[in-house]
Amino acid sequence: MTRVLIALTSHSDLGDTGRKTGFYVSEAAEPWTVFTEAGYEVGLVSVAGGRPPIDGLDENDPIQQKFLAAVDLDHTPVAAELDATTYDAIFFAGGHGTMWDFPEADDLLKLAAQIYEDGGVVAAVCHGPSALVNLKLADGKYLVDGKNVAGFTNAEEEAVGLTDVVPFLLADELTKRGAIHHPADNFAVQAVADGRLVTGQNPQSAQLTAEKTVEALAG
Repeated sequence: MTRVLIALTSHSDLGDTGRKTGFYVSEAAEPWTVFTEAGYEVGLVSVAGGRPPIDGLDENDPIQQKFLAAVDLDHTPVAAELDATTYDAIFFAGGHGTMWDFPEADDLLKLAAQIYEDGGVVAAVCHGPSALVNLKLADGKYLVDGKNVAGFTNAEEEAVGLTDVVPFLLADELTKRGAIHHPADNFAVQAVADGRLVTGQNPQSAQLTAEKTVEALAG
C-alpha cells in the first residue's frame, strides 16, 4: 500500500494585517481526493499538531466537504511522531500560513528529506514550496538546487495584495536556493515535475500537482 502524507501549516495570523490565514482547504482536499482515488493511504501532519487553521473554505465544494468529513483535523500529529520510512511521498499543501512556519519546521523538513533520500517523492503546491526554501539533503545541498520548480509567483503575490505582508517572496527565495522557477500567467494551472520533486504554482494547480505526484510514484 502506497502511503502519502499531506503536510499542513499551523500558522494562523496573516502578518500584522489582523486577518487570519492557515492551510488553503482546496490544496489539501483536491490532492487527498487524487491520492485516495489512486488507492493510497493518506495521512496528515501539521507543524504544531492538533487542529490546524483553515483558509479559503468553500462550503459548497463537495470535494472539500468530503475531505473535511473523512479526516481527523483535530488530532493531526507532529512530524517527530512519524516514521519517514513508512511513507512514499509527502505533499506540502499551501496557504499563506506556510510562509511563516514551514521554512523553520525542522522536524518536518527532516522527515521530508528522509522520504526523498529513501527514494520517495516530495511535492508541494502554491505556498507549500516554502518548505523547500530550507530543505537540505544529507550532503548539505538544498533539495531544489538545480531543479525545475513552480510556486506562487511574485506577480500573483502582488495581485492578492500581500507582497509587503509575507516574510519573503517565495519565487525569489527558491531561486536563491538554486531552483529554476517556471512562472505561468497569474492563476493559470502550472505544475512541474523534476524527477521525484513535484511542485505547483497556485490553488488552481493542486489537482494537477497531485496527479503528477502519482505519476512520479509510479516511476
